[in-house]
Amino acid sequence: MFAALRAGACGFLLKHASPEALVEAVRTVAAGDGLIAPAVTRRLIAEFACGPVAPAPSAELDRLTEREREVLELVARGRSNAEIARELMVGPATVKTHVGRVLTKLGLRDRVEAVIWAYAADLVQPGR
Repeated sequence: MFAALRAGACGFLLKHASPEALVEAVRTVAAGDGLIAPAVTRRLIAEFACGPVAPAPSAELDRLTEREREVLELVARGRSNAEIARELMVGPATVKTHVGRVLTKLGLRDRVEAVIWAYAADLVQPGR
């Protein structure tokens, strides 16, 4: 999985995903977001948690506003833009703007990289 992400993969689905899930995944990735099936996310987190992890420099995390950190944490917890919008009581377009700023400030390509970065930075921990 990590090699595929480094090579530019924007998402992962399991082979038994429904046709509807596949269509939705293609739409999600085409819109510029990343997508990882929940079962794959668990494996990704477990693998990542077991490996040596260098914490992200605090200077990088300090580039984010408090709201951007909040949004990044929710993205890393697997929330969609709509779910984040409801939780933070803002519009989906506002969430999309925050996600875009997080990606830009941290030099990330997509939500998948943002999730990995958030775990590496210890912003979120597996199981919490």
